[in-house]
Amino acid sequence: MIDAGELKRGLAIELDGELYNVVDYTHNKTGRGGALVRLKMRSYRTGAIIERTFSASERFRRVYLEKRKVQFLYRDGDEFHFMDTETFEQFMLPAATVGDNANYLKDGQIVDMLMRDNQALDIELPAAVELEVAQTDPWIRGDTASGGGKPATLETGLRVTVPLFVNTGDVVKVDTRTGQYLERAG
Repeated sequence: MIDAGELKRGLAIELDGELYNVVDYTHNKTGRGGALVRLKMRSYRTGAIIERTFSASERFRRVYLEKRKVQFLYRDGDEFHFMDTETFEQFMLPAATVGDNANYLKDGQIVDMLMRDNQALDIELPAAVELEVAQTDPWIRGDTASGGGKPATLETGLRVTVPLFVNTGDVVKVDTRTGQYLERAG
């Protein structure tokens, strides 16, 4: 069991017989009465995000998930296909489960698959990924009135703001937690 004060983002818990991933967590202490914990959780089964409020004294059942290195193979409509790099076993996750992580996945990429009882639940991306700039406007000397950044579309369809010196075809590093440009790669 885990106390409400030990909760953090990314933690897997079991609530009402279903597995959830903690997406956001806030602790509120009012002047009168006890403290409250507001959780935003995503269901591993359906991908739906729910918000619930609990007493700060509430205890939750922590779930330990196995991590396996898998390779992203391809996307087929609303299904994402992965292969275990050791056993070559293949897994499928629905688009609702992959969610915004799809913006950072490219064919052949290695990610961590979260598993429980040999069932694929979710993927965990590295902190940063390298993606190629598919389209961005060219930079014109003296065009700094916009603050030194311009929009760019990456190879996965993700749109980020990049510095003026980044061109189409460049490879950039993007933070998977915030979706922001970090640096030009290599």
